[in-house]
Amino acid sequence: MAKIKITLTKSVIGYPKDQRLTVRALGLGKIRTSAIQEDNPVIRGMIHKVEHLVKVEKA
Repeated sequence: MAKIKITLTKSVIGYPKDQRLTVRALGLGKIRTSAIQEDNPVIRGMIHKVEHLVKVEKA
């Protein structure tokens, strides 16, 4: 499976709780932190939900 690097680019302050929890579930905490995840439909769905807060690139 391919891997993708997800980086938190914006603060989650002021966004709905479900989006904050999605960012946390992706393995992200503070701004500019990154996480390496498998590229699968579950992770892609989570990214789609918070795409305005994260940057995605191939790892």
